Amino acid sequence: MQNTRLNTLVDRLFGQFGRWLRNPWRRISLLLISLLMGNFLATTISTIAGQKAEPDVAIAALLVFASEGISWWVYRGRSGQNTPSADRANSVLLELLNGTKLGLTYGLFVEAFKLGS
Repeated sequence: MQNTRLNTLVDRLFGQFGRWLRNPWRRISLLLISLLMGNFLATTISTIAGQKAEPDVAIAALLVFASEGISWWVYRGRSGQNTPSADRANSVLLELLNGTKLGLTYGLFVEAFKLGS
């Protein structure tokens, strides 16, 4: 890629964000927010899908597909490595996606127990 002003600006912003996340408390708080956001999404999705009761199968298939896709992306091995990701910057995005997925799964289980099914 060419070294344009926009490219330089984006690189600097991602660099600052990566340095900001080096603090473990900030990283943990961001991961906790992603877990809670996944739980909120589960409540929202189950409420919206329960109103019409028509697209239940399609929404369930979409959620399973998204969950399995995120799991594959996070836990796949790269060239014989057992680590989820070799890149530190890419690792934060993967951890946030995985946290949201875990919160979503947990929230859907809680909603199922609330409904008694």
